[in-house]
Amino acid sequence: MNITTKTIAIVDDHELMAKALSGLVQKYEEYEVLYEVSNGKELIHRIKLKMIPDIVLLDINMPEMDGYETASWLKNNYPEIKILALSMNDKEESIVKMLRNGARGYLLKGCKPHELKQALDSIVQKGFYYTEYITSQLIKSLNPDSLQSPLDKLGLNEREINFITLSCSDLTYVEVADKMCVSPRTVDGYRESVFQKMNVKSRVGMVLEAIRLKLVEI
Repeated sequence: MNITTKTIAIVDDHELMAKALSGLVQKYEEYEVLYEVSNGKELIHRIKLKMIPDIVLLDINMPEMDGYETASWLKNNYPEIKILALSMNDKEESIVKMLRNGARGYLLKGCKPHELKQALDSIVQKGFYYTEYITSQLIKSLNPDSLQSPLDKLGLNEREINFITLSCSDLTYVEVADKMCVSPRTVDGYRESVFQKMNVKSRVGMVLEAIRLKLVEI
């Protein structure tokens, strides 16, 4: 293993998937699989034994300790470990929750092998992997104008900021409408306006942009 090789831990309760991932990763010269475990508790046990990987490929739905809990624990205890979530779940709420819990990227298990390599490379080189959910605006270097806050630049009003804050959670849009005491149709209007002002195309894009601009705390 050379100096530039990054170590990877695979956390997935489906043994066949874990073995397939391991075999795939081993083909990449820049990466080395440290171990495979079936849940978050096993991962934490290994980490406490000083078997600390650079990157964790993390499934979401697992027994004992799922991906959300595991990601949150890693963020709080080993923030230097980069998390790439890998799941069959493509629901926006799940993706948003994983990103809020510290994941640096999110891949669907149905992705092509080259996408996994691309995601790993991006996480190592840039610190994140945003896939097609995010516009190129999010990965450009931020050159903030010291005279103008991000809120002023975007032209967001108080209701839109409230909408963004509530949407940066696992609430559905219907539940967001309930919290804001407005109709779902009104929330749809806020969403369209916010997406346009933030130049994003999805809820995930909005959340990541909000985190980047520090409109919400993570």
